[in-house]
Order: sequence, then structure tokens, then C-alpha cells
Amino acid sequence: MKKAIIVLLALTAASGIAFAQATGATTPQPAAQPAATTQPAPAAQPAAAPTGATTAQPAEVGAPNAAQIGVDTAQQKLKEVSIDQFEAAGFWTASMSNDEGIVTDRLFEGRPAGSAAEPLADPRYVGLAPDVVNKYVLGVRTDFYRRGYNEIDITATRPIPVEGIAKTVSVWVVGRNYNHTLVLVVQDFFGHDYDLTMGKLNFQGWKKLTVAIPPQSGDGQTGIVQTNFHFNNHAGIKVVGFKILCDPDEDFGTYYIYFDDMRAVTDLFAEDNRDPDDMQDNW
Repeated sequence: MKKAIIVLLALTAASGIAFAQATGATTPQPAAQPAATTQPAPAAQPAAAPTGATTAQPAEVGAPNAAQIGVDTAQQKLKEVSIDQFEAAGFWTASMSNDEGIVTDRLFEGRPAGSAAEPLADPRYVGLAPDVVNKYVLGVRTDFYRRGYNEIDITATRPIPVEGIAKTVSVWVVGRNYNHTLVLVVQDFFGHDYDLTMGKLNFQGWKKLTVAIPPQSGDGQTGIVQTNFHFNNHAGIKVVGFKILCDPDEDFGTYYIYFDDMRAVTDLFAEDNRDPDDMQDNW
């Protein structure tokens, strides 16, 4: 009987030891939590900080910075100015060869609606009273004798100066849907004439035609020269007039064309920033 009791006590003690070992094996798990709860996010945050620094300061010297684009570029003052509103009677003259046809010109009351919707151009040297501006348009009528490579010339009484460095010249035209070509004639700093094609006249109603003025060459002696470093107070081009190059398939009968509101986009930085006490070489 005593042996049985001793065996039972021994089994009880062994089971208690085994239970304690089992609980001891499971309880160390919370101690392992610090290894599992080590957060990598705080360690990654310092790596995210340089991204904000690269936007403010380029990592490489001379690298483009979007915040600085346009700050250190060349200084310009682009402005749209009015060249002529075609308001003065007799200022424009239309002509062509006597054996090709008869051409006449006159002023008519009217104005393109697209021009009226545009912002007013700077009347820098138009020299007209406000009550007559945008009242008339120039009309040209041509009666052809025969077909051929005919040319209609529309010339100003004197070349119209465009102050500054001209970038573009535009004019509103009624083309009457003919396949003729409109050409702008300009005069550069040295008095040389150049023809600039503005486009075809194969459209109905009013349309604004624009031509870009090619920049002069680097040596300042060739191309359409608009400025010279010896004479900085005489910059720009002059508008001599227009040419209409007729298509031989369509130059028959009577042809009508109308002009209004000639403008230029020009750089006036040098003109508006010239020293007020500078002398004028115009004597």
C-alpha cells in the first residue's frame, strides 16, 4: 500500500514538473515580442527626407531647376502694336502691269468681327484720331485681261516702321476663296526688301494671316537685319506693302480682296529702356 502511494506521489510530482516546463516554454514568447515589434518605419524616415531637399536644391551643379526657369533668361518686352488700320484715304496704292489688267482701290466702312473681339493693340505710331480708328477697310478690285502669272502690288505711300525687334506681322484679309498667294514685303535695317509668304487666299470671309519674321544671322550682316550694334537707336523693320501672286488657273474675270487691322508682335525692351539723356542721331 505504501508503495502505491509513493508511486502516485512520484507521478504527481512528475506531472507538475512537466506542467511547469510547458508553461515555462510558452511564457518566454512575450520576451520575443521586442524583436517582432522593432519597427523599420522610423529607420526609413530619414531616407525620405532627402527627396524634399532635392526639389529645392539640384543635386548636380548646373542641373535644370523648374523653379528658376525664366528667371535668368534673356530680357525681352514683347508687345502687340498696331502698324496700320487702313483708315487713311490715298495712303495705299494698288497697281499691276498694264497688259495684265486694271486694278483699283478704295476704302469701305466695315470691320472684321474677329478683330473687334481681340484686345486693342498699342497705337504706338498709328497717329490717327480715336473716332476714325477701326472704321474703314481697304478694298482692292482687279479686272484681268488674260490668264497668266500675274502679280498685284499693294504699296504704302511710304514704308511703315515697326519699332523694336519684330517677331510676327499679322493682317485681316478677305480672300474670296481663290488660290492666290499673299506675300508681305518688308524692308530691313539696311534698306533691303524681302518677300515673306503669308499664305493662300483660298478661304471665304475674314481671316487673320500671320507670318514670322526670320531672325538675323549671328554676324548681324545677313538675313533680315533689324538692329546694328553701331546704331542702337534705329532698330526694326519697315512694311513696304503686299504682293498677290495670282494662280494662272484662277486669274480671270474680276477679283476682290479686302484688308484691315495690321499688327506686329515686337520686342520693345531696348526702346523702352534707353537712357533718357542719350543723343539722337537724326540730324
